[in-house]
Amino acid sequence: MQRDMTLRPMSLGDLLDASFGLYRRQFVPLIFVALATQTIPLALGLYVEASGGMLEHPIAWFVSVLASIALGQLGIATSTFIVAETYLGGSITPNEAFSRAQPFLGRLILAALASGLLYGLGLLLFIIPGIIIICGLAVTAPAIVLENQPTATAGMSRSFFLTKGHRGKVFMAFVVAFMLILLPGIALGAFSVAAASATGSVTSGVIIFLVVQAVLQVLAYPFLFVLTTLLYYDFRVRKEAYDLEMLSTALGVA
Repeated sequence: MQRDMTLRPMSLGDLLDASFGLYRRQFVPLIFVALATQTIPLALGLYVEASGGMLEHPIAWFVSVLASIALGQLGIATSTFIVAETYLGGSITPNEAFSRAQPFLGRLILAALASGLLYGLGLLLFIIPGIIIICGLAVTAPAIVLENQPTATAGMSRSFFLTKGHRGKVFMAFVVAFMLILLPGIALGAFSVAAASATGSVTSGVIIFLVVQAVLQVLAYPFLFVLTTLLYYDFRVRKEAYDLEMLSTALGVA
C-alpha cells in the first residue's frame, strides 16, 4: 500500500490536532484493543476494592497487578502498531497488530518496570528530575516496537536520545492531554460519589466512582498511545530527517 510522504515537524497545536484526528479515525480498533487488554485487570481491581481492599484479597490484588502490567504493555504495543500504520498511510487490523505486538511483550514489561522504578526515585528525591525522567522515557514503547530495539534498556536509551531538547514539548503535550481528558473524568467521578453519598450510601458512591474511572480509562488511554506515537515520529523527523528516509525507501534508494 502506498505510504503518505507528508511527514513534517509539528508544533504542539499540530501534534494535538493530529492526535485527536487519528484517535477519531481509529476509535473503534483502539477501543477494541483497550477493552481486550484492560477489562480483566479493571474488573479484578474493582472486585478487590468493592470487597474489602488489598488486605482482604491479597491474591486477587496481586493477580490484578500482574494482569495490568502484562496486558497493559500488550495493549500499548498493539495500539502503537495501529497508530503507526495509519499515520504512515497503511492499514492493519487489530488481530494483525496483536500478532505483531506479542514478540515485544517481554522487553516492554522490563522497560515498564525499570521506568516505573526511575519515575519513583526521581519523584521521591526531587520533583523536577522525576518529571525530566518521565518526559525523557515518553517514547520508549514506540522505540522498542517500531525499531525492534533488542533490549528494554536500548529502547529507554533511544527514547532519551529522541526526546533530548524536546522534553518541554513532551511535558506540555501530556499536561494538555490530561487536562482535556482526565479532569472531566475526575469531576464526573466526584459528582457520582457526592450524589451517592447524599443518599446515605458512601460505599455505593466509591464503587460508582471506580466504575466511572474504569470506563474513562478505557476511553482515555488509547489517546495517550496515539499522542506518544506521534511524538516519536515528530522527534525522528526533527532529528533524523525521517520523512526523507521514508521517501527514499519508497523510491528504492538506499
